Amino acid sequence: MSEKKPPNPFEEIQRQLEKMFKDSNVTVSTQNFSESDPFTEDASGASKQTPDAPDSAAEALEKIRNFHLKPKEIRDYLNRFVIRQDDAKKVLSVAICDHYNHVRRTLAGNSGAASEYSKQNLLFLGPTGVGKTYLMRSVARLIGVPFVKADATKFSETGYVGSDVEDLVRDLVKAADGNIELAEKGIIFVDEIDKIASEGGAGSRDVSGRGVQINLLKLMEETEVNLFSPTDMMSQMQAVMEMQRGGKPKRKSINTKNILFIVSGAFDKLAESIKKRISQNELGFGATVADKDEDLSTYLQFAGTRDFINYGFEPEFIGRVPVRCACTALTADDLAHIMTASEGSVLHQYHDDFKGYGIDFDITPEAIVAIAEAASEEGTGARGIMTVLERIFRDFKFELPSTAIKHFEVTTDMIENPLNCLQALKAKNAHLQKDVWQSDVKRFAKSFEKTHGFTLEFKSLAIEAIVEEASDQDRTIQSLCEEKFKDFEHGLNIINRHTGQTVFKLGKLAIKDPDKELSKWVVRCIENTKES
Repeated sequence: MSEKKPPNPFEEIQRQLEKMFKDSNVTVSTQNFSESDPFTEDASGASKQTPDAPDSAAEALEKIRNFHLKPKEIRDYLNRFVIRQDDAKKVLSVAICDHYNHVRRTLAGNSGAASEYSKQNLLFLGPTGVGKTYLMRSVARLIGVPFVKADATKFSETGYVGSDVEDLVRDLVKAADGNIELAEKGIIFVDEIDKIASEGGAGSRDVSGRGVQINLLKLMEETEVNLFSPTDMMSQMQAVMEMQRGGKPKRKSINTKNILFIVSGAFDKLAESIKKRISQNELGFGATVADKDEDLSTYLQFAGTRDFINYGFEPEFIGRVPVRCACTALTADDLAHIMTASEGSVLHQYHDDFKGYGIDFDITPEAIVAIAEAASEEGTGARGIMTVLERIFRDFKFELPSTAIKHFEVTTDMIENPLNCLQALKAKNAHLQKDVWQSDVKRFAKSFEKTHGFTLEFKSLAIEAIVEEASDQDRTIQSLCEEKFKDFEHGLNIINRHTGQTVFKLGKLAIKDPDKELSKWVVRCIENTKES
């Protein structure tokens, strides 16, 4: 008599969950919880863990243990990707070196002469699109540490609707492929921090602002964050599974002591208040006249702790970001330099987009200047370049892949009127289009043969008829042929059963009325069969 198998606790929990959600719209995953890891899957369930991930984490940790970079070396690396922002690069380079030198000494068991180490969390101020996020992402890539970026506006105080700031730390573990030790040396970047300043200034009871500041403050100091979110049922199930599993216990929390926090924001209203403070003594005839075209962001370099407190930040919070730097707005010349000199220029992306269709383009120096000027008027910094380029290239990316054109030039005329330039380009290369159309017809015939087993041979007049109709209807050869010959296989199968024929020649009549022509073929085939 076989021994009764003990109940599986995982299956029992699965049944309990299914019973709970039986009458709801919630679908319970049937995966084996005991086999999964909360930090190797993204929201879609796809594994983020790769075979090389453990080695990569080990290499990253070894890189931190042997950290040897100097501030100027980091600055030079950042220069490859971000234009200007010299002060920001200097501040970031020094802070990164100080922080990771301290981490290296700590890992080696030598904390240095200082009995207490004050972490150099950073605050960057400046208009949008000047390269703040790109700076942080680039430096994290250089060092090899996990990096997480989020907007402060998505968070709320614990207990209210919204995301919990501790999710930032959990996301850092995911970015480290579940390696907690590596995540503890990562970088967290919180943008739009100015949006959580308490309305009404210090002492305000604004929940969405003051509460988030306090919660972020705890993370920036030093705290243990539970790896399993208390509001995430699946995470809690994972915790229960870990307890049931037995064996060597896994860590259930992550320490934020050596996580570097960087916050940033545009601080538009702060710039206005600083200008008022600076010019408050300029009275009478000597008072400064407001300039509507003045770049107020230049005043952010004069921001002091009291300005931030008056703006609505808690003194304790602003005290935990002692390293501060104002980024400067980008001029049209800067944007032109970004397009031509930055390794991260969005212009490279458009080159790659067109290369995907075998198309290349050149751009004149005058066009670069014109694009930069147009992007500067957008008022969104480097992001304005993509706005302008998308407007210029939109119709080209839509039309050219279906043509014989493999090269074009971006000029100032094209920037002013891209559609006219596109039409002129197509007209100039119209004599090459015949080969493309013939190729499209052959491509359809090959696809039809692969799907149905019959060879369609289009005569020259048939190809001309297809091309003319596709041009009149502004349709592709592929879609037009698919529509015309969608029912052809049925008639061809009848003919094949009677004659064994697999190759069919199509003339102009078969294009104008394919169903009528196919019916003639079938009738003729049946009659010939009867006669024989």
